[in-house]
Amino acid sequence: MANELRQPPPDSRPLLERRRELKALDSALAALRDRADGAPRTPRGGLLAFTGPAGMGKTALLTEARARARAEGFTVLSGRGGENEQELAFHVVRQLVQPALAAMDEAELRSFLGGWYDIVAAALGLAAPGSHAPDPTGVRDGLDWVMTRLAVKKAPVVLLLDDLHWADVESLTWLASFAPRTADLSLLMVVAYRPDELPLEGDSFGTAELGHRPFALEPLSATAVARLVRDEVGEQAEDGFCEECWEVTGGSPFEAVELAIRLGERRLRGTGEDLAVMRDLAAAVTGPGLIERLHGFGTTTVRFAYAAAVLGQAISQELAARIAAIGSTAAAEAADRLRAARILTDGDGDGLEFVHPTIATTIYRAIGTSLREGMHNSAAEVVRAAGLGPVAAARHLLEVPCEGNPEAVACLRQAARAALHSGAPEAARRLLDRALQEPPLPEERAALLHELACATFLIKPTATVAHLREALAEGDIDPEQRASMVYRLTQALAHTDRMAEAATVAADEARRAHAHPRIRLRMQADHFVWSAFRTDEQDSAGRSRRLARLADRLTGRRLEERYILGLRAWDAMMCGEPRQQALAYAEKALDGGLSWTDENRGFEVPVSVALVFMYCDQPRRAEELFAKGMAECASKGWRGSHLALGRTLSAYIRYRRGSLAEAENLVREGLGIADRVEGAVPAQWFAIGILIETLLARGRVVAARRIADRYRYGDVIPNAVIYPDPRTVYAELLLAEGRTDEAAVLLSEVGEWLEGRDWRNPAWCPWQLGLAKALSRRAPDRAVQHAQDAVKRARDFGAASAIGQALHAQAEVTGGAAALELHAQAVDHLQRSPAAYELARAQVGHGAALARDGRLHDAADRLYQGLEGAVHCGAEGLAARARRELSAAGLRPLPLRYAHTDMLTAQERRAAELTVQGHPASVVAKDLRITEQGVRQQLSSVFRKLGTDAAGLADALAAGPRTGR
Repeated sequence: MANELRQPPPDSRPLLERRRELKALDSALAALRDRADGAPRTPRGGLLAFTGPAGMGKTALLTEARARARAEGFTVLSGRGGENEQELAFHVVRQLVQPALAAMDEAELRSFLGGWYDIVAAALGLAAPGSHAPDPTGVRDGLDWVMTRLAVKKAPVVLLLDDLHWADVESLTWLASFAPRTADLSLLMVVAYRPDELPLEGDSFGTAELGHRPFALEPLSATAVARLVRDEVGEQAEDGFCEECWEVTGGSPFEAVELAIRLGERRLRGTGEDLAVMRDLAAAVTGPGLIERLHGFGTTTVRFAYAAAVLGQAISQELAARIAAIGSTAAAEAADRLRAARILTDGDGDGLEFVHPTIATTIYRAIGTSLREGMHNSAAEVVRAAGLGPVAAARHLLEVPCEGNPEAVACLRQAARAALHSGAPEAARRLLDRALQEPPLPEERAALLHELACATFLIKPTATVAHLREALAEGDIDPEQRASMVYRLTQALAHTDRMAEAATVAADEARRAHAHPRIRLRMQADHFVWSAFRTDEQDSAGRSRRLARLADRLTGRRLEERYILGLRAWDAMMCGEPRQQALAYAEKALDGGLSWTDENRGFEVPVSVALVFMYCDQPRRAEELFAKGMAECASKGWRGSHLALGRTLSAYIRYRRGSLAEAENLVREGLGIADRVEGAVPAQWFAIGILIETLLARGRVVAARRIADRYRYGDVIPNAVIYPDPRTVYAELLLAEGRTDEAAVLLSEVGEWLEGRDWRNPAWCPWQLGLAKALSRRAPDRAVQHAQDAVKRARDFGAASAIGQALHAQAEVTGGAAALELHAQAVDHLQRSPAAYELARAQVGHGAALARDGRLHDAADRLYQGLEGAVHCGAEGLAARARRELSAAGLRPLPLRYAHTDMLTAQERRAAELTVQGHPASVVAKDLRITEQGVRQQLSSVFRKLGTDAAGLADALAAGPRTGR
């Protein structure tokens, strides 16, 4: 495919009455130049659109744009939609990009595309489709990257797109999303389309949404048509004759030019005597008159023209001859006649193309139904025999009646596989739907339905459910294939909020697979996954016991076993079992690997295992697992809901470490991705909840309320367990707004639900801490009771951050002298954790209590520590409270002592190393010549910076930041 629009016929006439459009074109091209009046400036791109009905001169304008851009020395990339090529996924994109990259060998191409090679090379037609199906969002992101790099490498770039209304859906969707970026690049996008035929995917091109208003082309005036006529027949042409030419062409530039040329060829003088001939010539330009003229050339030429119309844009004379069933000599003669008649013209390379899309459409629609279907059938065979591949052949098979042809089914399935593995699931669905109608052989039906279900999974999971249920009803299915079908079915059910049904399907299949132990274990794992994440599970405690018994018998040698162990780790954490036990299961699950991108297992378990480390006070390890897992997803182009969830939960880890500004940036990025991915509702809920929590921690209550209202977050009642729990998060917002009674009701409901499931870990859902705060004024005894119970549960779990947070809540609702010791214990535990924000909260709370008790010296120290921690965390609200408490106590805040950094000081590293070696605090203090309290402060800073508690200190120290001065 050449990197330019088709050349106009040599006798094209100059553009008339397009001064406004040409001025806009010149202005846009001028903005691309890197100098203005001799002074350097930043080149600026943008979008320019020309619209109008067929024949209004859009192609002529783009041809002129091409000529002017090339005269400036700009790089020109071009593509064109085709009426018969809309089923070819990424057809227009390939026209744009292939010529710029096709000359590269594989090594050069891999170097140019970098990490995007495996994601976009197949979509661009530069490599055979791989073995995995990339997320369409990832492919679009990859295309953004490729075009951006081309724009930089080959700047300035003019991108020309003709007949945009006929672009394939995949190309049009990407172009519409990429168009706004042109304003920030040295890239001008010039498009032309028929507004009444533009699909919904291209709606933004027809509005001011992309920062432009399309130029609607008007018909030529009578004066302009007269100029065209007189240029051909001479100045003697009569005014009445020219007026009649304008009337019969309707001012269409294409028809007026074609008529004028034919008038010249017939050597007419443009008088009243020529009117009848002129009308006949005008009628033969398009419509029935064109077909009548075509039939005048004889049957052989007609069949060749029909074959050319069936082939579409890029017309091979040899292939057209085979489809038309004529010899090569006859084909050459037919092509010459059609050139002379201005029906065909020479295209790029050795091919042919129609002079105008209107001509191609008229001829194609004139072919009788039976003949057209037969020609498409021949075209499929000829194209496949010519080595052009199943995708090119399948496009023709879509136009052929169903005949139960096994070869057609095979071709359609191969083309669908290529489309799916290029990131075009909708194109794959269309092909497989057609293959199913053929129909396939009975023994192939289940496999075809499975393939169809995989194609619809990302775009219509409800259809996936129906296809898979139909497939599973077929007999004699291979056990491994059946297991894959069942897993995909449970996934689709879960993604459509039918979690209970997903769990039931997996359980039934586990019982069915009693003769296949490995498959049975895999189904059990799936059953436990969906059971654990459903909100309406009736016997959660019983499931936990069954899971524990099963996990204790497994070694983790096989992937199915490791998934069970990973689930056991998550369940142990949720139930509040000792953290050492949860961590042991998590480590055992990871020993041997857990893939985040196994298409037959999902990534729910790997994500949960990573989060176990976070809840167990080892967030650094969780971050490492997330980074590795998301890199695995990105390498396969999974950049939709997977990327949204990865960014969001990475933000949650940063939030729990106290890096609030970084957490906010990450979660906003995750929410932005989730907002533009269809079907990413759970990822969206995660993001909204974490963003609200982060904003509340930063003291931005009004902003948190805006987010909650925008997404109606208070109405969310999920059918799946998500983290953090939406009801608990919303209750936190109500508490921050002073709406304690509403918060108490909501948290009581959450608590009742969690108690019914035996999920008692306040590290995961601290509902009792919020409820204690909500009840502290009207029911102080109940508030204290809830706080005490939360402390006990946190101690049973054993994570220092959970214990410290619960003690802080207990101190706040206890009050009086008894609270001082609780505050001190809270700070002590949090100093042994990586939870910097919670530590700062506890320090400020302790300092305020000390000030109220009159111990101003101790209060000043605690409040200053809390202020410093709050500032470093980005918790502006907490920092403001610390300053108020200092001021109320008559104390003046001191300047912060050091800048926030994750780099260990030499003293911190030495304290950490000695601690890892087993030396007590007294020995460490003597070595560093500081007090034991100073040692605790040094280690607290180490835990915060390295993202771990004492149990993970050795590993974190080995992999942590280098030492500063």
